Amino acid sequence: MTLNVYLSGEIHTDWREQITEGAQGLGITFNSPVTDHAASDDCGVAILGAEPDKFWHDRKGAQVNAIRTRKGIEKADVVVVRFGEQYKQWNAAFDAGYAAALGKSLIILHGPDHAHALKEVDAAALAVASEPGQVVQILRYVLTGKLPA
Repeated sequence: MTLNVYLSGEIHTDWREQITEGAQGLGITFNSPVTDHAASDDCGVAILGAEPDKFWHDRKGAQVNAIRTRKGIEKADVVVVRFGEQYKQWNAAFDAGYAAALGKSLIILHGPDHAHALKEVDAAALAVASEPGQVVQILRYVLTGKLPA
């Protein structure tokens, strides 16, 4: 068995690298949004032209990024959505809702401080993890049926 896993959410920590490194050799293909913050913010105006109003600048970027995000989530067997500590990731909440609406297997990743705020998002998930290593263990179990040593 192989899995296609989409890693969505915050881009300010190395959680994606922790998961991809921990899952090496498991037959998993990982995809994610563009994690270069400047490129993600400016892709719309860089491709489609400048916008004097910041609202439209951001909107162009969000819409261009949504093409990649939607395709990644649609192709995924499992979607992992990380909510970080420092920033409000409204896009991550959308991604979790979109994945749930498509019936994707959803894993939410966040610290205990967000448990109350994300209770509805968590309820849509099949698993809620508090650290990237737990996500790796879930993926390993799904693919091999083996519990952690």
